[in-house]
Amino acid sequence: MLLHDLEPWHFAIAGAGIAGITLTLQAVGNRALGVSTGLEEVCSLASNAPYFGRAELKSHWRLVMFAGLICGGLLSSLTSGGWQPTWDAGMLDTHLHLDHAAKVVWFFAGGLLTGVGTRMAGGCTSGHGIYGMARLQPGSIASVLAFMASGIITANLLWRVIAP
Repeated sequence: MLLHDLEPWHFAIAGAGIAGITLTLQAVGNRALGVSTGLEEVCSLASNAPYFGRAELKSHWRLVMFAGLICGGLLSSLTSGGWQPTWDAGMLDTHLHLDHAAKVVWFFAGGLLTGVGTRMAGGCTSGHGIYGMARLQPGSIASVLAFMASGIITANLLWRVIAP
């Protein structure tokens, strides 16, 4: 409600901000921006599993980024009139009429596949798409192409085959 009457900012401002953060991380600390490794860093705080014992997860600098994501979401919620949990899945509901249990399974499966793909690709869409592609890393270019192809195929299967 505080900022509810303001016009949204142009998307290029956020893009310039992300570029600035990415370049600063590279220039100042030789560090890569990526959310999946940040999530691993959060998990390393609660687990003694050998996977989470890697040296790159011990500096904890990504925790600041995660705190910023949470605080940004909270600030957005507070300034836009609040946050209301919902089971509404938009066009998915219109065509498939899933009950709550089926939606939980659907979203859990989607999250699981996203996590598996992230590990197979060696990083997430933000790490590969923002940082890796900016550095013209062949693995990142291939990963982003795979992410995009998967999204296009899935969207077409959903909206042209399963729920036309």
